[in-house]
Amino acid sequence: MVIVLGFNGFSKGAGLFARYYRATGIDRHMLFGHDSGACLVVDGRLVAAVEEERLNREKKTSAFPLNAIRWVLDEAGLSLGDVDAFAFSWRFSDEVLNAMIAEIADGEGTADQKFGRLKRLTSIYEGMFSRAAVLGDFEEHTGFRIDGDRLHTVPHHIAHLMCGYGVSGGADTAFLISDGRAEWLSAIMGEVRGGEVRVFDDASIDSRHSLAMLFGVITRYLGFTPNNDEYKVMGLAGYAEPEGTPPGNPLLEHVLTLRPGGTYEIPYHPRAVRAYYALFDRIFGTGPDGREDFGFRVRVARAAQEMVEVATAHQVAALRGRSDLPRLVFEGGLALNCVNNTKLLEESGYDEVEVSYGASDPGVAIGAALHVAHQAGDAIVPPVSPYLGPQFDDATITAVLARYAGRVRSRELDDVAAETAALLQEKVVVGWFQGRTEYGPRALGNRSILANPRFDDIKDIINTRIKHREPFRPFAPIVLEDAAPDVFVMGKKRTSPYMTFVFPVQPAHVDAIPGAAHVDGTSRIQTVTPEGNPLMAALLAEFTALTGVPCLINTSFNVAGEPIVNAPEDAVACFLNTEMDYLVLGRHLVTKV
Repeated sequence: MVIVLGFNGFSKGAGLFARYYRATGIDRHMLFGHDSGACLVVDGRLVAAVEEERLNREKKTSAFPLNAIRWVLDEAGLSLGDVDAFAFSWRFSDEVLNAMIAEIADGEGTADQKFGRLKRLTSIYEGMFSRAAVLGDFEEHTGFRIDGDRLHTVPHHIAHLMCGYGVSGGADTAFLISDGRAEWLSAIMGEVRGGEVRVFDDASIDSRHSLAMLFGVITRYLGFTPNNDEYKVMGLAGYAEPEGTPPGNPLLEHVLTLRPGGTYEIPYHPRAVRAYYALFDRIFGTGPDGREDFGFRVRVARAAQEMVEVATAHQVAALRGRSDLPRLVFEGGLALNCVNNTKLLEESGYDEVEVSYGASDPGVAIGAALHVAHQAGDAIVPPVSPYLGPQFDDATITAVLARYAGRVRSRELDDVAAETAALLQEKVVVGWFQGRTEYGPRALGNRSILANPRFDDIKDIINTRIKHREPFRPFAPIVLEDAAPDVFVMGKKRTSPYMTFVFPVQPAHVDAIPGAAHVDGTSRIQTVTPEGNPLMAALLAEFTALTGVPCLINTSFNVAGEPIVNAPEDAVACFLNTEMDYLVLGRHLVTKV
């Protein structure tokens, strides 16, 4: 039996990047180690995983995942001394460091400027990246010294790959990994055949030409937070009207250049924000005062979305020419663009395209651990559920409710699914807290906010009164897997359990679920089964029987800027600080006094 602890996060990352790269304010997420977390793999089976943000309540935290490590070990009844291997989702090899040094040496600037950059890199390496720094960070926070040969550093993109590979079942697959940057590269492609990973190195994209980081610059240009709000740009793109918009795409004409073999180039380093702002103003014909106009933002968002679609289709076409495998695993931050994922599925020629619930950096702790287990000879054991985090018994929930006795009242439900479904017949918003916490940004069902999608204005109610977010943002539906093809045009997909694909609403249901469809007539659905989530499946069945409406609005249980709730006290606090109507907390129906 091999026990592997996977983890991601640097305790000194936020401070070092703030000091040397001014990664603060709107750029606060532009650092290594964000979305820290931990997991435990035992004999090839993923038994527990939790993101540090769910425990320390700091969204997208890069902190050392001490709370997460403690929890996964406690959940399995193990100690650090029981762990056979520690898998860390970064490897700064000599090859990587040589490439980083060469970029500085060959780049623009005076000798003094280059030496300054080298000094910054030295400080970052000594404080974060080196093996000694990783071992020291672990010992400083846990008091446990890892024997050197038990620490396995895993290349970041391989960790992404192995998360997607493991979650999708471990079969032979082609793969594309694309994110802001790993240690050095921003995208790799290749195949896993017979359990062996082969990277097509000549098709890799270095971070100087990172598509995801460029998309982040555009996100920033439109007034959002880069490496956090890119999904808002994707949502804005859906408002574009083909008729009456200027022809062509300025980003494809002046910014992205496709190269043979599936590679591409961009004109400036993604850190050259001022140069890009000037370029965008010129090619889109505006100035700083015009960037806030909604129509302008939609136009730029549509161009950015099309740019991502064209670039990834270019990569995938090259990959298809080199690997005859019929399925594709797509991972990395760019794989959270569910509109692009669906186009890849339907237009690339692959029979299957898989994107996991941990596609962005929450997944690398899982991927690193699965990689080390795989290397040790353990077969990855499916299925790999997203419901991997803490759960709370009724005694804990009752104690929390007692502490809030002056502000809430509660009663125990006889039939949670049936009585919640009855509430949801009306125009109400319900917090839903059940079972184990989900992992990653693309799996819900246990920490959800639910509503009836038949009301036209329910999106506005949730956006303004509950989530406190932009009014253009859509909400996703949750639906029984067996019913999904009747409600949505699923194409090649038969199941979509992780909210990583979008589908048009079937014409017969367009008028029935206006609250669960985007302005372009599509929905980012999550399918569930009685085996995967029995209580949610029962709720959907009861709701459909009562109303004839085949799905529910399903959004994450949090407000803007905060992590998804984890513990009962998080749920009650969120409930009290919003205009949510009801909270179903385990078996308890909670209302406000």
